[in-house]
Amino acid sequence: MEKGITLPYYQTLLEDITSACKRIFSDGLTGVYLHGSMTMECFNPKKSDIDLIIVVEKGISDEQKTEFMKEVVEFNKIAPKKGLELSIVKRAVCKPFVYPTPFELHFSSAYLGWFTDNPADYVRKMKGVDKDLAAHFTIIRNYGVVLYGERIDAVFGEVPRKDYMDSIWLDIKEAREEISENPVYIILNLCRVAAFLEEGVVLSKKQGGEWGLRNIPKEYHVLILNALESYESEEAKPMCPDAEKAERFSAYMLQRVSAGTIERL
Repeated sequence: MEKGITLPYYQTLLEDITSACKRIFSDGLTGVYLHGSMTMECFNPKKSDIDLIIVVEKGISDEQKTEFMKEVVEFNKIAPKKGLELSIVKRAVCKPFVYPTPFELHFSSAYLGWFTDNPADYVRKMKGVDKDLAAHFTIIRNYGVVLYGERIDAVFGEVPRKDYMDSIWLDIKEAREEISENPVYIILNLCRVAAFLEEGVVLSKKQGGEWGLRNIPKEYHVLILNALESYESEEAKPMCPDAEKAERFSAYMLQRVSAGTIERL
């Protein structure tokens, strides 16, 4: 678990989560895989979450889901400020990769109230398909860390370019409307989507911003620098960009991404 993990406190938390998976899912557990900022060396405990994919050999029972979720709620209390984000998937959808990807259970802090208020309803309904998993699996294949189980290349198949692009497009397609509310996320994501489309590289938000400074017109560099500074800062003060400049940047980036997508069809 050494790659990208520099905080012993969270390493202990990851070990505890892994132990819970092994205990609850037993022989049905294929592996526990860490991805996201913690593996991409841009983890910020004030602003990042902990991202996990748990792979099981077969379906899991409602009883197992309930027991696991009770553990997750407790782990979430001692996680970073943004909490945990995890999905449980069957091995069969990982290799060969299935898109949109079915999942057996999902959790993030956004759903905490639902589970605590009505656990049975949550366990019964929290399953389906999630296009975001194409992006998560791609990050795992490029940066992931095995916390327990089989090798990444033995479990996760290649994610087709068109599926990954469709997945990350969901994060930016409403950029012009969303950039004023969430400028750091949108600015850095626009950069890393463009980087993938133009150079085929899979980058973190931080790396995406750095790519933007090398490849995007200078008129937008202050905006990107401010987003990077806010992303890496431990202060809670939000970024408040000039609304007109932010809208112009998002329009430019969406046009650039769209043009590149058409060229590659």
